[in-house]
Formats: sequence, structure tokens, C-alpha cells
Amino acid sequence: MEPSFTTWQGLRDVLEELRAREPIFHRPELGNARSDLERLMHESYWEVGASGKRYSREFVLQTLLTRAPDPTEASWVVRDFQVREIAADNYLTTYTLFQGVRVSRRATLWRRGPPGWQILYHQGTLAAAQT
Repeated sequence: MEPSFTTWQGLRDVLEELRAREPIFHRPELGNARSDLERLMHESYWEVGASGKRYSREFVLQTLLTRAPDPTEASWVVRDFQVREIAADNYLTTYTLFQGVRVSRRATLWRRGPPGWQILYHQGTLAAAQT
């Protein structure tokens, strides 16, 4: 049974702020220089890729700095985007990302603090294509 994909009304502003930052690392308007990415990622950041492999902050930074632009990004679709506050100023975003035939479920832990929004953790999980 599918969960409800609703965000509590009191978090609508947070929802819009974080929706503008997802999918992470695919928002050139947030910057793509190393300093921009470092500011976006908390120093303890790590992730689990859709492959199930775990990646360190430094590995992700190096990968992002050498990654070629993907011309198909403009056609990607985000659905079922929601936000939950899990602790004071800490939020979980979840959504489904459609990248053509590749479909993944995404979860990102965000923290709002003095440096602005920072990502603590991210996970992608491959899902069966939906028709």
C-alpha cells in the first residue's frame, strides 16, 4: 500500500524551498564550482547511490566536478515530492525521479542553519518503471 504524499500545511514554505533544490546536484542555479558544492554539503555528508554503494563527500565532490552536463535533465520529472520535519531545522525530502526509463525513489536529509540549507545525507533506490 502506498503512503500518503502530503506535506503538513505548516511546512509549505520549506517544501517550496527544498523543491527548488531537488534533485540535488542537478540545479546549476545553485552553483557548480567546488566552493558552491562544499557549501551545499554538510561536512559529514555521505550518500547511498541507486546501485547500493556508499559514497563519501569527497568522492561525490570529485565526481560532480568531472561530470559532463546531461542534456536529458530538462525532461526529468519529479513526482510525489514531500517534506517532513524530523527534528528542529532538520527535514527529510522524498520523491520519485523519472529520468526517461530510469525510475528511482529519492530521500535527502536537509539541515537549515547559519550557512543556509545543507545536505546531510542522500539515497537513491531504483524502482520498477511505472506506466
